[in-house]
Amino acid sequence: MDSLSTTFAALADPTRRAILGRLAAGDATVGELAQPFTISAPAVSRHLRVLEQAGLISRQVDAQWRLCSLQALPLRDAHDWLDGYRNFWEVSLDRLVDLVEHDGRPAAADTTRARRSMQTRTTTNPPRSRRRSSNK
Repeated sequence: MDSLSTTFAALADPTRRAILGRLAAGDATVGELAQPFTISAPAVSRHLRVLEQAGLISRQVDAQWRLCSLQALPLRDAHDWLDGYRNFWEVSLDRLVDLVEHDGRPAAADTTRARRSMQTRTTTNPPRSRRRSSNK
């Protein structure tokens, strides 16, 4: 699995996200990280192992304490990947605002822009034919 997929897989669990949120405030021992959860110590250890394998945390042994630290580089990579979709969402939300502000009718400039965009799309990427399902 590539590192971005590993990062997102680790972030998929709310307990692991909460652990990362706590570590964003500073280093913590395993016991401190486990305290707010009603899960067993082995379950917390498994979550920490997943986060460590994803490169999201590091663990050090200091005398009898196991100290965990946030490692933010994989989060930066995930942010950069998601940021590539920012323009899409901003344009989509701008169009929604325009529709709401114009009582469900696109503004004249938007209609022209949408028409040009559609012409470009159909010239560069002709639509694929869709098969209709025979099961209804």
